[in-house]
Amino acid sequence: MIKAIAVDMDGTFLDSKKQFDKERFERIFKALKGKSIEFIAASGNQYAKLKSIFGERDMFFIAENGAVIYKGNELYQYRSFNHQDYQDVIDYLNLERHINQLVVCGLESAYILEDTPEDFKKDTKFYYHQLSEISQLQNLPEDEYVKIALNINRETHPQLDKDLQERFPETIKLVSSGHDSIDIIMPNMTKGQALHRLLELWGLEPSELMAFGDANNDKDMLELAQYSYVMKNSQDASLFDIAYDVAPSNDEQGVLTTIETMVLDNHK
Repeated sequence: MIKAIAVDMDGTFLDSKKQFDKERFERIFKALKGKSIEFIAASGNQYAKLKSIFGERDMFFIAENGAVIYKGNELYQYRSFNHQDYQDVIDYLNLERHINQLVVCGLESAYILEDTPEDFKKDTKFYYHQLSEISQLQNLPEDEYVKIALNINRETHPQLDKDLQERFPETIKLVSSGHDSIDIIMPNMTKGQALHRLLELWGLEPSELMAFGDANNDKDMLELAQYSYVMKNSQDASLFDIAYDVAPSNDEQGVLTTIETMVLDNHK
């Protein structure tokens, strides 16, 4: 019997316009709560962004690709980089590779350079609702740092992801949320790892977990859950090999449809 449901956001729960059917979800969410089924938003996004999507709600949020977990408004659990390891990666990207368009992600806020282009700032503000502009990246504000986000320009840095993995093999892991969007996270600090910790805390088994995803950073989450669904719109062929089944696309509200048919109808 399903006891917990974890859903990715972009390309999975949200449609191509970054929206979802709020009235339908409200009905489903109330029905899940009535059956004591936990609902978990599991995303590479910042907690503040996830909170803006769901509002005040008694649910779990796995943010920053697994580094941060909130229960409603309460910080439930987090793990952060060693400060020197983190600064070493920032310095390599910024000073050696001359990359300025980075999102430096802390527990309290995300940070970008104040002299980056306005288009970059606008795009970043859409995903990071707690965002500060700073003058340089070598003396970072006091915070607990959990992720670095960037888009790789394949024309100027065709091997950057491989170079990073060779330079920092023990201290970082790279995951993609689609195209050349890369998140640099801690090893063993993924959505799947976060879900595993929650299952242990709750005394649940992977056979009681349902999960939905569409991209590389959802892979270990789908591998963990017995009832894992890859979205029909996914561009990652490997996910179709590991998923339990395929859900209708995000533009068809595939997550909500699958929950209704496979969970709520079966619990009646």
